Order: sequence, then C-alpha cells, then structure tokens
Amino acid sequence: MNNLNKAMLAFVTASAMSTSVFAASESASERIQSAKGSVEALSVTLENMGADVDSSVNLKGAYTADQKVSVYNAKHAELQAQFDELHAQSAE
Repeated sequence: MNNLNKAMLAFVTASAMSTSVFAASESASERIQSAKGSVEALSVTLENMGADVDSSVNLKGAYTADQKVSVYNAKHAELQAQFDELHAQSAE
C-alpha cells in the first residue's frame, strides 16, 4: 500500500511539472484557446445537468492575450460557482 501511495505521488508530481512546463511554452493564442475551451466545456456540462447557461464572453476592451485569458477565467469562475451550486443541490 505504501508503494502505491509513493507511485501515485510521483505520478501527480510529474504531471504537475509537465503541465507547468507546457503552460510556459504555450503561445498567446494557445492560452486564449485553452481558456475559451475550458469555458465551453463547463458550459456544456452545465447544460447537460439541465441548467440555463450564459456562456457569452465580452472581450470588448480586452486587447492583450493576458486580458482575454483573464476575461475567460472570470467567466469560468462564474460557471464553476454555478456548477458547484447545482452539484451541492443534487447531493442533498
């Protein structure tokens, strides 16, 4: 059992390290697409749960890649809160 825990810890650590290396090498457009895809995926999940979802993102005024990613991340946080609320209701 102890060896299994060590193996799992090693796997998680390696995954986190490779993810951070990959994120550092992503181009600006890849970061935007990743953030956009995250919002789209969570929107579909919420719709499949029967929720009314507003997945629209207003990029007006967001000129840099970091600003656009930030807008998508804010929308993702909003949708995540909606998901958490629905998940808590279904658990009751």
